[in-house]
Amino acid sequence: MVDQSAVGRSFTPVTARVEPGRLRYFLNTLGEQNPVYRDADAARAAGFTGIPVPPTYLFCLEMMDVDDPFEMFTALGIDLARVLHGEQSFVYHAPVLVGDTLTFRPRVASVTDKKGGAMTLIGIRCEVTNQDGVHVADTTRTIVVRNEVAS
Repeated sequence: MVDQSAVGRSFTPVTARVEPGRLRYFLNTLGEQNPVYRDADAARAAGFTGIPVPPTYLFCLEMMDVDDPFEMFTALGIDLARVLHGEQSFVYHAPVLVGDTLTFRPRVASVTDKKGGAMTLIGIRCEVTNQDGVHVADTTRTIVVRNEVAS
């Protein structure tokens, strides 16, 4: 079972490039038609210097380019069969644009037991910087681990 000693633990940074084709695939999958995310002229008219990404894209981008998607679970001794995705959130500090190369630095931000230890909520915070070292976003996600409870 994951405990408080995991808080602060960092995992391998992930570097990913915001590519137009991958972004278009993401937009098509969601049915997102906002021209700001698809057309450079529309993006400029909206005040961007290039085509921005929609808020949830960072979560997908990190997952697409990670070398070992199970590194955290393995390192923390978590059985994947007991894992659920709880929630995610994004705070942007600067626009993320097509052509940017981002580095994601994940770490365990919190560990909270619930339901008398029947489940553990693990908060993962990820600082995201671009190719210029600008801190563009923070992402958070909550992983729910269903624990075996002694009867």
